[in-house]
Amino acid sequence: MCATVGSEMTKIEKAIVRGAGLHSAQTKILRELLFMPAARFAELQKASGLESDHVKFHIKQLVKLGYINKIGNAYQLSVIGKEYANKLDTDAGVIERQPKVAVLLVVEQYNPKTHMVEYLLQKRLKHPYFGFWGAPTGKVRWGETLLDAATRELKEETGLTGTFEYRGIYHERVRHQETGEIIEDKLFQLMFCDRFSGKLQVEFDGGHNAWRTLEDMMLEPKKYKGFKTEIAACLTSIPLTERIYGYGDSEF
Repeated sequence: MCATVGSEMTKIEKAIVRGAGLHSAQTKILRELLFMPAARFAELQKASGLESDHVKFHIKQLVKLGYINKIGNAYQLSVIGKEYANKLDTDAGVIERQPKVAVLLVVEQYNPKTHMVEYLLQKRLKHPYFGFWGAPTGKVRWGETLLDAATRELKEETGLTGTFEYRGIYHERVRHQETGEIIEDKLFQLMFCDRFSGKLQVEFDGGHNAWRTLEDMMLEPKKYKGFKTEIAACLTSIPLTERIYGYGDSEF
């Protein structure tokens, strides 16, 4: 499952995006500074393995980008530089891929006309997983609480205002069926809601909302492979559930 992103990037996030294009020598310099309070030019030159003029150029660029500060005759990581360098695989010198953190919303209502319990579900109308049905999800924004993230996502995608409670973690990894490669790794925070208000917004950018029963969803041919597991984990408050599923090119 994928979630939408709608917030502006922080200075640190922008720096990390910029950092993806850093020269390998600049990455070595940042890595060296990660393990010391400050370093002089000679120490950084030795770590980079480059000639003096080249090291001066790369240090100047890192200062310009805001990754390091010059304090007297030494250099040290800035706040942005510390955050970026901390994300480095210190052996490979590249940014480590980490699981994405998102909220998964299980919103429940009792329908007095049908005498059935229904759940607010979405049909995804964008890639990846185009046409798949499942529970609403959304990325947790920087500095946001889980409850705030759940409340915001519900409002943005459905128009409803709800009160949520935390029910556990659902860790899902997706493997490419043809190559065996892990193509998604997500930590879903399971959030339950049965108290809400407002009028349901059926259509939204990238999807379609509908109230459906679990029995109806079991007959749905195009639903996320982890749908039954994640809903059950939330409804029964299982602290941690972990699954791995395979998706082919035509599905993903």
